[in-house]
Amino acid sequence: MATAIGLVRRKVLAPALDEVSFAARGFPPAPAGATRRLEAIPQSVVCGFEWGIEGSGLAEVERRVALVEEGMRGFAYEGVAMACTVLDAFAGGRGRRTRELLRGPAAPHLFLAYIGIGFAMTRLPRKLWKNVLPDLPETPLHPTMSWLAVDGYGFDLAYFRTRRWVDDQRVPAAHPWGGFPEYFPRAVDQGIGRALWFVHGAQVDAVAAAVRRFPVPRQADLWSGVGLAATFAGGCDSANLTALRGHSGAHADELGLGAVFAAKARTYAGFVPEETGIAVTALTDRTVAGAVALADRTEITEDSPELPAYELWRQRIRDGIADRQGDSSPPQPGSRSGVPTAR
Repeated sequence: MATAIGLVRRKVLAPALDEVSFAARGFPPAPAGATRRLEAIPQSVVCGFEWGIEGSGLAEVERRVALVEEGMRGFAYEGVAMACTVLDAFAGGRGRRTRELLRGPAAPHLFLAYIGIGFAMTRLPRKLWKNVLPDLPETPLHPTMSWLAVDGYGFDLAYFRTRRWVDDQRVPAAHPWGGFPEYFPRAVDQGIGRALWFVHGAQVDAVAAAVRRFPVPRQADLWSGVGLAATFAGGCDSANLTALRGHSGAHADELGLGAVFAAKARTYAGFVPEETGIAVTALTDRTVAGAVALADRTEITEDSPELPAYELWRQRIRDGIADRQGDSSPPQPGSRSGVPTAR
């Protein structure tokens, strides 16, 4: 049951469902009637945030999220992670909600839960960021993939403050996330690239034009974000995805990199929609199984002095995509392999 203080938090911090619609944001509709599907993503995040910020126990939150369509549950957990992060931050570093969430019901949705932490970061003073990332030493891919929190921060900025971060192309101030302040703006750009997929309604010509308006040094990271969104969120058919790949030109490998990470995230969560396989094939010439195999064999967990392990892994995936060898694995729509055990 919602507490009074939980209801106040929800009213102050959460956007209303109608505020995240394409019409409310001024975004164009997606092609072939996909707008409702794409709008359901931020709406699922809002629902998850509302359930989490009310202060209910994780068991109750888990029961609510279980009612969400399977392909959308990860987005609901994005919102729950956002709420838990906010609550923990204001607990003076003593909160444990986010840690218990990521060790428990949200464990299969780790990738999206990190993004939810980034959503919370846009609503918190930077001085509180040092407490937002829970310690998860036993969790696979932690802390390597925690850079997705910075990606989520960039997505949130671009989605809700589009004029400043997309039209005016503002560059965020550096922050020593993971000990690499110089990499922080690059990870933000990856999130901004994801947001461009929504901001332009999955219309590939408009998305490509938006990326090209940014300075050339920023475009590679933007394209990888576009590839992740196009594959994980969906929204257009194979022909348009092939056109998107053509638009990416010299950055086709970055576009494919995003698709590989999306395939890895979907498989990790235990549910791979058919549209994910279509996008992976269009953007990488691989099946979902082949893309995940590429991610798994190139994984790296140790930082270098110059770059975080996250970017080193990305580079190795790009190199694997560039060899153009593809794979011979059969497609895996609806796959449930690779599900981690919730603790």
